[in-house]
Parts: sequence; C-alpha cells; structure tokens
Amino acid sequence: MGKPHPIELRERVIAFVEAGNTHHSAAAHFWVSVKFVNDMVILKRQTGSLEPKAQGNGGWSKLGAFDGWVRGRLASQGDLTLDDLVRELHDLHGLRVARSSVGYWLHRLGLSHKKNATAK
Repeated sequence: MGKPHPIELRERVIAFVEAGNTHHSAAAHFWVSVKFVNDMVILKRQTGSLEPKAQGNGGWSKLGAFDGWVRGRLASQGDLTLDDLVRELHDLHGLRVARSSVGYWLHRLGLSHKKNATAK
C-alpha cells in the first residue's frame, strides 16, 4: 500500500471545499483525485478528524488460532506435507484453507514443511 497523503494537504483540501468550492475544483486545484476529496469530506464528517485510517489487516489470520496445534502436529509427525495439513485442518477443525495459505503460515511461524535429509 502507498503512503497516505500528508495531514497538511488533507486540511487544505477540506478548507478549500468548506470555503464553497466544488469537489472537482478542489481536486484540480490540489492535483488529487475527486475520490480523495470525497473521502476526506466523508472522513471529516464521520470522525471529525483527518487522520489516516490504519492500513493492513493488523496481522489477523484465520489460521492464527491453530498455531499451537500445527507446532505440536509437526513435532509429532515432521514429515507432513502441506496437503496433509490442509486436509487435517478441514477434517478435524472444519477449516477450509488454500494450500498456499498454509505454506505462508508455516513460513511466518518459522517452520518448514520440507524434509531435512540431515536430520535423523
């Protein structure tokens, strides 16, 4: 995601609109999109502030609740494949998830789904 526009620009755009100018003229004057002007007017009306909203999802994952389960599962049976984990998540927990999501999840946890030939 890109950076939010500076608060100073946001304040100038709102002041320009509140001075009686249209959203289109404000967009042309400040070289921003009409959608940005509309969003700023709505944000000011709803919150009373022009602070940018938080970006991203905050680290939430539907797999996050199963961190301990997968660690224990891989500790007890280290040769599980991603497909095995996807199948077990569905069969045991009723959770439908893509194979790639499980791979990303294991990477975030610092776990590997690859077999290690040196480990005996």
